[in-house]
Amino acid sequence: MYYVYILQTESRGKFYIGHTNNLKERIKRHNEGRSGYTKRGQWKLYYFEKYKTRSEAMRREKEIKYKKSRRYIENLGS
Repeated sequence: MYYVYILQTESRGKFYIGHTNNLKERIKRHNEGRSGYTKRGQWKLYYFEKYKTRSEAMRREKEIKYKKSRRYIENLGS
């Protein structure tokens, strides 16, 4: 199983979009500072979707990123 996920910082309200096959471990790595963009701050899971294949998850991740819309992301999480 693969996941497309969106993280959000509580302090700055920024979003991060990614994909993984181990959601729990990936969030842990982000919060331990082992990922570039998310090095600073604590991140919480805002939204996720499940996919059977990595290619499906990657396609969806790109789709969300290309929207370049905070409103779109916020609507996903509500």
